[in-house]
Amino acid sequence: MERERRVKRPLSEAAELFDLPADVVAGLPHVEMTGDRQFYMERHRGILSYDQEEIDINGEGLIVKVLGSGLELVSMTGEALRIQGKIQRVEWVK
Repeated sequence: MERERRVKRPLSEAAELFDLPADVVAGLPHVEMTGDRQFYMERHRGILSYDQEEIDINGEGLIVKVLGSGLELVSMTGEALRIQGKIQRVEWVK
């Protein structure tokens, strides 16, 4: 626990010093949703599985599951991806 505090502290201080969002400094995924029709994620590590009802995304230490119907991977780069369809839920699995 003490080690975690020491590691997180420099990250927090760097974020404050350079006025950066903490999630960017820590390398955490950034997720945005537009209603129940579009899902956007930055800082992913690739697609683990894909079909029209479930897309599993590697999110650096966790798996992000997008579940719904008619799901389609509209765009994907090494940094970001966009999914559209009828999104019923998003799950975070550690």
